[in-house]
Amino acid sequence: MATVRICVCGDEGTGKSSLITSLVKDEPVTTKIQSVLPQITVPPRIDTPENVTTTVVDTSALPQERHTLRKEIRKSNVILLVYSDHYSYERVALFWMPYFRSLGVNVPVVLCANKSDLAGDNTAQVIEEEMLPLMAEFKEIDSCIRTSAKNFHNTIEVFYLCQKAVTHPIAPLFDSKESNLKPAAVAALQRIFYLCDKDQDGYLSNLEFDNFQRKCFDKLLPEKDLNSNKQAIQKISAESVTDKGINARGFVLWNKMYAEGGRHEIIWTILRAFHYTDSLSLKDSFLNPKFEVPPYSSAELSPAGYRFFVDLFLLFDKDNDGGLNDQELAALFAPAPGLPASWADYSFPSSTCRNEAGHITLQGWLAQWSMTTFVEPKTTLEYLAYLGFESPEKGGTTAALKVTRPRRRRRRPGRVDRNVVSCYVLGASQSGKSSLLDAFLNRPFSQTYHPTIKPRTAVNNVELQGGKQCYLILEELGELEPAILENQAKLDTCDILCYTYDSSDPGSFSHIVELRKKHPQLDELPAVYVALKADRDKTTQRSEQQPDEYTNELRMAPPLHVSVTWSSISELFVQIAESATYPSTAFPKQEEEPVDRTNLYIAIGATICAAAAFVIIWRRTTSSSSA
Repeated sequence: MATVRICVCGDEGTGKSSLITSLVKDEPVTTKIQSVLPQITVPPRIDTPENVTTTVVDTSALPQERHTLRKEIRKSNVILLVYSDHYSYERVALFWMPYFRSLGVNVPVVLCANKSDLAGDNTAQVIEEEMLPLMAEFKEIDSCIRTSAKNFHNTIEVFYLCQKAVTHPIAPLFDSKESNLKPAAVAALQRIFYLCDKDQDGYLSNLEFDNFQRKCFDKLLPEKDLNSNKQAIQKISAESVTDKGINARGFVLWNKMYAEGGRHEIIWTILRAFHYTDSLSLKDSFLNPKFEVPPYSSAELSPAGYRFFVDLFLLFDKDNDGGLNDQELAALFAPAPGLPASWADYSFPSSTCRNEAGHITLQGWLAQWSMTTFVEPKTTLEYLAYLGFESPEKGGTTAALKVTRPRRRRRRPGRVDRNVVSCYVLGASQSGKSSLLDAFLNRPFSQTYHPTIKPRTAVNNVELQGGKQCYLILEELGELEPAILENQAKLDTCDILCYTYDSSDPGSFSHIVELRKKHPQLDELPAVYVALKADRDKTTQRSEQQPDEYTNELRMAPPLHVSVTWSSISELFVQIAESATYPSTAFPKQEEEPVDRTNLYIAIGATICAAAAFVIIWRRTTSSSSA
């Protein structure tokens, strides 16, 4: 917020204009001034909350000025309501507060008891007998204060309270009736505690608390003040402070003490350091930063992104069994709204590698995030924000991602700049596609047939020749296959097709032939042909051409004969990944064209001309010497 607009209201003669004059002149006001001052603008000062500019608008309570009063109240961010005697005090509850409500405005009100120089030094009595009952009746009243323009008492402070009521509102944080922090504030503070508890032992150690202080306030809390705070927390909850540090309940109690003491700007400083808005939600710009993926490019995790997810996995694998069980996953995703919604569509964790207990391994964890980033990078960015990724270069969460170079011309020889590739597994029903995905995830072979209705995805890492790692996404399309193959945008994201057939079923290969005829756009994608169930007796296919003849006519490599029961099945996945990263090798080979010898002829001609010129010059030189 760049500007705070304060509307000063109250009965005539309560000293509204004197307060404004005292603020502007920064001195006591003892002379009589005009009844209504013109609008003034106060530039930011060192002690101004959030470094905002303040606009102060004086108003009149006269009936003939009611239209102007309504207009100014509706334009304001905060109302300063001034009273100075018993009559004007009674009018606060009888007229002013009901009037504000009738206008439908939803802004905080700062209650000011002016002319304290006439009432004597009885501040505690005034607060208890006058102000607290009004604050209990009208929740719009944010704070209250006694002032005197004549004695220059609290005239600066009252406008500071108005600024703070807008820049650091108490209403979203604290329920004065219950004398407790509100649930949304507690949830936000608990998430902040979680993110600051770097070793996840349930306590903020002195080092972790120092890092928290640097992040929020750019300075450390003096050790004396820290110990004093710990003692105050211990008086309320003895178990909240131990030798290990402050636990989550103690951290919330510490913030509650600031709220009760009217220091809620400290809580807001903490919340805003962790990107919270005034409604206690995370900023949309923080969850969804600008990140564009150009056409024909893809998004992948950067080294910093992989390092973050590796550290996160190792931190929450409390039993060191190499897998995250349900409790460990729940703890890991505690600061986020659960698992990403799309993971349910992938049937996570069935979509990636698990250990014998069925828990996701580190290999599977990284593979799952690699696929999520490839398919929907915005989800990865959102969860990086939830889970506390911090870039050392302060580049935001986008530092955890990178964009690959476009791969427009797949037929051009060479490697594409991708470490994550996608493959559609196509083929007839019961050709073995699901078993292929199971084998990819090192799942045991099952004889039971389960037809694939919904699309099914499997992702794992593959070691290419030379030791380079690549993440391969295999997707079986199920009953959505026709719709997906007609969707050009879907095909553009696919790196390679894997045509599969059952080498023991005579009617299996014809499905591939018909599929390619029905969808000619598939010819624009690199492809590999695979004969599955090679452990069974091979049979002749009921097709115009046998698979080897068909691929030979296409000038492509013959089908690879494999079985998911063979240990060599892993070589197929390497072949698919290699073909995806070198797509020109998985297209039909072009017919050899006649050798173009034009350049050779030009070179020979140039050589002959140069030799002839040399001979002519030599003869002339020889003739001249003889003469």
